[in-house]
Amino acid sequence: MATTFKTLTANDIVNTRTILHEAIPLTGTISSGTYTDLNIKKYSHGMFESVYDYPYLSSSANHIYDITLGFSTGSTLSASTPVPQQAKKTNIYTQMAQVLMGYNSLGEVQEFDQDGDLASGGTKLREVFFINFARLLGKDELKKGSFQISFITGGLPSAFGSSGVYTITPGGNILTLGDYAATSSYYVNSPAGEYGILYSASATPNARSGWGLLFYQAGIAVITGSVWTNAHGNGPTNGLLATGVPNNTLATAMGAGVHSASWTTLLTGSGGTVEFISDSIRNRIQNISFNNTVELNSTIYFCRANHNEFNYSANPTYLSSSQIRVKSTTSDNPVTYITTVGLYSSDNELLAVAKLSEPLKKDPNTELTLRVRLDY
Repeated sequence: MATTFKTLTANDIVNTRTILHEAIPLTGTISSGTYTDLNIKKYSHGMFESVYDYPYLSSSANHIYDITLGFSTGSTLSASTPVPQQAKKTNIYTQMAQVLMGYNSLGEVQEFDQDGDLASGGTKLREVFFINFARLLGKDELKKGSFQISFITGGLPSAFGSSGVYTITPGGNILTLGDYAATSSYYVNSPAGEYGILYSASATPNARSGWGLLFYQAGIAVITGSVWTNAHGNGPTNGLLATGVPNNTLATAMGAGVHSASWTTLLTGSGGTVEFISDSIRNRIQNISFNNTVELNSTIYFCRANHNEFNYSANPTYLSSSQIRVKSTTSDNPVTYITTVGLYSSDNELLAVAKLSEPLKKDPNTELTLRVRLDY
């Protein structure tokens, strides 16, 4: 008679890991125009706004990303007056830097670094905006080397018309950023995990050509305001702008209906709230694309039924008047049909059940190995 339970040994268990990627394209029409901003959720606190793929009151709407901005207390903008929501802007920067960059040896929050080399100091990104991707899209992490984002940096924005569509006048310059060097070079000196440098598609990646940082596990892009203007010298130098990146004269307008407001003016002007500038930035996003990453861990159990095992059923209906129902004569071999495999803990508590697609016949003349895979 076969035993009811069989202990699995180390030879019967295999652990595997599978990496899956999914391409995520986000066109600029999602951020502005398609749903006349009904897919943009704003909050009374005014510290960020959320973008959905459908009007956010719809039951089928999915959260895509949040957008916000801020500047460091070490920025020259900190001394500007008046600065609307200055406390909020510095608090946002400090909170994000605290989470993503951590603290230095003196216990001070580290500013975002242009080239990722924190030990040698270097240029800091002090006026930035943040795009926080929802975990629904980013999954476990963003795939290194797959991220691209394009902005319309030149031209003048038009006000919202009766159709609610936001447009940029012809001639607007396009700036495309990506983590082009991340497949072979990325940084691990962040408490939030790994991150890469965002470079312009038209420039060779080097220590002075970074426009921002991309944190892969956190799913957050940190981009310098120098994509709109380089007035403060905290981003790429003017020399690098000559490679086709728009200069200050081409990046003079951002907001809808605000035809002369530069990035600096919006940050420090009376109408430059976080919500308004976030609106201005997302309306200039032309395209975002990346691949997400799902890490699928699996444990495979090889459940082996030897020729002299599991040939008898513990089900009471297997017997009729003390005789095995599936035997016609006493000399016949016992026969069972395996339909289910149960995985038990060491104290015989049922943890998982695997169902076979069809019953498998088992008798003393056969041996079976059932492969049970548990994904998590």
